[in-house]
Amino acid sequence: MSYDNEMEMKFKSLPENEAFARTSVSLFITPLNPTLDELNDIKTAVSEAVTNAVIHGYEESFGEIFLKCGIKQNTVYIKIEDKGKGIENIEQAMSPLYTSKPNLGRSGLGFTVMESFMDEIKVSSSAGEGTIIEMTKKITGGNSAG
Repeated sequence: MSYDNEMEMKFKSLPENEAFARTSVSLFITPLNPTLDELNDIKTAVSEAVTNAVIHGYEESFGEIFLKCGIKQNTVYIKIEDKGKGIENIEQAMSPLYTSKPNLGRSGLGFTVMESFMDEIKVSSSAGEGTIIEMTKKITGGNSAG
């Protein structure tokens, strides 16, 4: 897809980089003039996706997280990818309250939150090769770019 504007970045799978990713995406989409609710929805979804990569994708190790964000008219496209351990059963992982890390106090709501805050979410994963989360959200609160 050809975007009106796009950005890509990669960063280490450190917990502190979740805030960096969330803030970077929110600043990137500012020209669309999103409402506070739309902005918070996107920031929360990005936070959940990056946190999943840090906690579940790389577990006790470190790797890289790739983030791509594109804007086409008034729609935001976000792709977050890790090269970690992957998800064996995506359907199970996406079911509300399922967590593979109950010992860490995880609530199992990450995918549920992403699905409720974004217009569309697609998850693809291969065991041992990583996970890709693609999300879209139409911005309706202000002026559209492009």
